[in-house]
This record gives sequence, C-alpha cells and structure tokens, in this order.
Amino acid sequence: MDVCVGFEVHQPYRLDRGFVKEKAEGMQPEELFEVYFDSDWNREILNRVAEQCYLPANEILLQNIEKFEDEDGCFKVAISISGTLVEQLEKYYPEVLDSFKRLAKRENVELLGQTYYHSLASLYSIGRREFLEQVRMHEDCMENSFGCEPKVFENTEFLYNNSIAKTVSGLGYEGVFTEGAERVLGWRSPNYVYQAVGSDIKVFMRNYRLSDDVGFRFSNQDWNEWPLTAGKYAAWLSEAQGQCVNLFMDYETFGEYHWPVSGIHDFLRHLPGEVLARDNLRFANPSELLNHDSVDRVNVKDYDTVSWADENRDTSPWLGNELQRVCYKSLKELERPVKKSGDENLLKIWRLLQVSDHLYYMALEGGSAGEVHGYFSQQTAKEAFRAYSRIVSDFREKVLNYLS
Repeated sequence: MDVCVGFEVHQPYRLDRGFVKEKAEGMQPEELFEVYFDSDWNREILNRVAEQCYLPANEILLQNIEKFEDEDGCFKVAISISGTLVEQLEKYYPEVLDSFKRLAKRENVELLGQTYYHSLASLYSIGRREFLEQVRMHEDCMENSFGCEPKVFENTEFLYNNSIAKTVSGLGYEGVFTEGAERVLGWRSPNYVYQAVGSDIKVFMRNYRLSDDVGFRFSNQDWNEWPLTAGKYAAWLSEAQGQCVNLFMDYETFGEYHWPVSGIHDFLRHLPGEVLARDNLRFANPSELLNHDSVDRVNVKDYDTVSWADENRDTSPWLGNELQRVCYKSLKELERPVKKSGDENLLKIWRLLQVSDHLYYMALEGGSAGEVHGYFSQQTAKEAFRAYSRIVSDFREKVLNYLS
C-alpha cells in the first residue's frame, strides 16, 4: 500500500480591517497595496507561523528524509505552496523560504501545481482564462524559486469538477488531487486511483477521515482515540485496503493549529519510522501514484463541485451566503476593466483580492465549521464583509477613473 503525504502551505495577504475611503484618496495604483492590506498584521502572523510551524516542521521533514534515504524504505512528501506565501517569505522571512528550498532539492520531495493566488479562479467561467494565467504564474514561481516543474495538480482547497479536471489536463498535468467525498465515490473507496470523466487525467482522492484525524482531532482530548501516537496511526494505515492512502492537510497543522505543546512535532518526527516498520506500507510521491492503473471514473458535474472544506465539502464555505456571493460577483465583474487598464499594479491588487481566504472569512456557519472560520479570520463574518466591500468599492472606483 502506497502512503502519499501531502501538505498545503499557504498564507494570504490579509486586508486592512480599518480601511476607509479617505485613506486611498488621490493615491496612484502603485500606492494602493499599502492602504488595502495590513502589512503589520501579515508580518505578525507569518512570524508566529514560521517559528511554530514552518521552521521546526521543515527541519523534521529534512531529518527524516536523510535518516531513511539509505534504507530499504524511504520517506517522501508532497508540498503545494502558494505564490502569495512565497512572496511574503521573500519579503519578511527569507530563511524560511531557504528551508523550503532545501527540501525541494531532495528527490523525495515533490512540489505540486496550484493557482498562484490560491483563488477561486477555476470557477469563474467556462474558458477559465484567469485560472490558466494564475496556474502558469505558479509554474513560473516553482521553476524560479525551487527549480521544479510540477506534474500533479492540487487546486485551491481541492476544488474539483469534470471541467476543472479537463482544463488542468489540457495544461499538461497528469494527475489531480481532490476530496474523497461520499457523494462522489458512493460505495467506492478513496484508496484507489481514478480517472476523470471527459479527460485522461488521473484523480487521487484524499482519505479525509485519516487526514482529519491529524488535521482536526489530534489535540482534542474529548476524542475517544486521544492521544494519537505515531504507532497507533501507522497501525490504522496498515489496516487500509486499496492501492494508496492519500493523506493531505494544511501544513500549519504542525505547530499552528495544534501547538507544539500538543506533541504534534513528535508525532511528525516518529511517523515515518512507524510507517516503514510495517511491511505492507511504503511512502510514495504523487508522480509515483501515476503508475497505478485507474480502477474507475469519477463524475463530478459543474453544479456539484467538490472541495475539502467543512462538512458539505462543496463551494459553500466561499459562496454559501449572500454576503459572499455579492463580493464574488463584484470581483468577477472587475476582470475586464482591470485587464483593459493594462496596469500591472491594478492587476496585482485585483488578484490579491481573489485569494479565497477573504470570502472564507464571511461564512456564517455555526458549530465546528464556524469555529474553524473564526480561527482563521479573527473577526466576524459581517466585519469581514464590511472591510472587503469597502476596499472592493474603492478599488472599482480607482479602476474606472484610471480608464476614463
């Protein structure tokens, strides 16, 4: 059984929650970034996540890769890192970017393709022109920053349908990750390789139960399996049936969502050894999963797009309420005037406003899903909506004035 471990690594540029129109009065396009986005807040969060997660987790991964590379089994991981995070690391924390570069140089580490701005551009239109541009931007980023050319794709938050798969296949990708949701698989298991309907691209389904045992439940002391040890988890993996078990989670799981005191770093440190101690398990990178034959096709129509977010595993975390849909519509309508302007600064701002996190912060769900949204945004949905609306409204005015 192949064990494929993947991490999504992303940080947005967070908006200035106190923005008012007067702050941007008379400003030129190249000045807008400083008033629309909260650089101090972004730097503060990035510094904390870097110290608690990125630096220690990267070091643990590198140590394990080196520890097992000369043995019969070896440790392998896949990383999907957004362009917005690479930019911020270059600006605020180059030593963290260097640590990712050291990982990327190892043949057991595979970088995945995604949208540069971690956006919802794959949902914009049938042609998906903006999506194509952002994917190409991300490919250039992976080449320029890490010397890598991705073969397998992980769309923003695992957003997937037949049309997206066909578009990604047309870009030359051979495989794509998405969620192993029951409404897609039915009675079938996520632990097999599938093929998309309408294209030849192979589809790798995340085993969300096993992934979420780490991502969401690890430090929950009310969970009946707490504490989760690396040995216990490896035993669960060993009991799985199929071709592969795909474990994918936010990288911030390791030190930010679950703080170091929870033991999450020790779990990550000991997991490779426990997995490789099982004769029926081996680590595999996504490109190696392409060697498996597809056992069936998965059919996900455009109106039933799947994601890995919240319990419904659809687009509702970003488009589930009227606040989000109003903002989404306003953003899409700006594409033509922004691109008509030909101004790179306006185009950059528009794309930064596409980062999926902004709409995610406006979700109104209660319960555990609401707690997750609140943790990320540190504000109410209505506060997030008001800040975003003020900025998009001012930005629209600036674009139209630029064109007049």
